Amino acid sequence: MAGGWSKDGAVQDQIDSTVEDAVQRSRHQLPSGESLRHCEECGDPIPQARRDAVPGVRLCIACQNERDRYQQRDASGYNRRGSKDSQLR
Repeated sequence: MAGGWSKDGAVQDQIDSTVEDAVQRSRHQLPSGESLRHCEECGDPIPQARRDAVPGVRLCIACQNERDRYQQRDASGYNRRGSKDSQLR
């Protein structure tokens, strides 16, 4: 059921678009290439098991966790709905 000027299924289209954006952002952040033996941030050795599990890894677990926390804070998502209530938040 659509409301106002929106077409049928518009809400689902918004949800699908938001999910697709998140998937693309995650894929873009995946490492590639040869894994480093030492973290490029702190210089600590990266365990062989991590290098095998994540090809192209450049950071140790501690530095990666810190970077992930920082990036999640910045990637809060988009307000595609545009309703007055959501704009006031």
